[in-house]
Amino acid sequence: MNGGPTGFNNASVTRAFVIACALFTIFFGIRGRPSKLGLSYQDIFKKLQLWKLIVSVFAFSSTPELMFGLYLLYYFRVFERQIGSNKYSVFIMFSVIVSSLFEILALSVFKDPALNLLTSGPYGLIFSSFVPFYFDIPISTRFRVFGIRFTDKSFIYLAGLQLLLSSWKRSILPGICGILAGSLYRVNFLHIRKMKFPEFISSFYTRLSSPATGSSSTAAPSRNILGNAPSYVGRQVEGNYPSSIGDPAPIEPPEDSIATLVSMGFDRNSAREALVRARNDVNAATNILLETQSH
Repeated sequence: MNGGPTGFNNASVTRAFVIACALFTIFFGIRGRPSKLGLSYQDIFKKLQLWKLIVSVFAFSSTPELMFGLYLLYYFRVFERQIGSNKYSVFIMFSVIVSSLFEILALSVFKDPALNLLTSGPYGLIFSSFVPFYFDIPISTRFRVFGIRFTDKSFIYLAGLQLLLSSWKRSILPGICGILAGSLYRVNFLHIRKMKFPEFISSFYTRLSSPATGSSSTAAPSRNILGNAPSYVGRQVEGNYPSSIGDPAPIEPPEDSIATLVSMGFDRNSAREALVRARNDVNAATNILLETQSH
């Protein structure tokens, strides 16, 4: 299992978020203040340092947390490719806001002015992403190491566990708040999965990504796979698309294109057949597979 093609192709929002996290962490690390960005009851309710609610979303408090956090953010770009940059931006906004509200609620419950309770970093978004990762990303490989069973998803879970326990209770609580936020998104709380930002916002991110992609294909189709991912296994690819009969012999689809469709939950054989029919256009192949599923 992988996140599809390497790099940030069709994942411009993820790229912007990863860069922002790296820059914020480096900036406050140089100033010697990364450990002071964690939220506490005194910061929010006594000193009214509300700016920390924003800064703490982007800046990690240590280098190990930065490494594991950026790795997970980079991997979870697969969700932006599945639902499109616009809806993924909504997912980020919802995860960050809702998890922050849960964190503030936790601070008001503990009410310990001397306790720097929560660590900083985008824990809300990262652990919110583990909800669709658990339910919607299929297992494609199983193996054993010294008699212990693993899957291709195990390493992502281990990286998440490392990040969750990195600062003990200071990081566990933000992680739990993120999982709660992801669960609310999955059950379509307040019909959040139907929301979209205005088109000029999504086109802005598209313009940002176009120099790096070097491709004429647009962002991945907006399909709400987060929270609603059928298995697709064993489906025959069909639909109102041009047949390859009478055309020159089809070119074998690239492995990274097949991997992209498999990471969305489609069967490998169906993904390959769809790519052949779509002349190796990933977006068109995705539409073929989705139309097949709807029949």
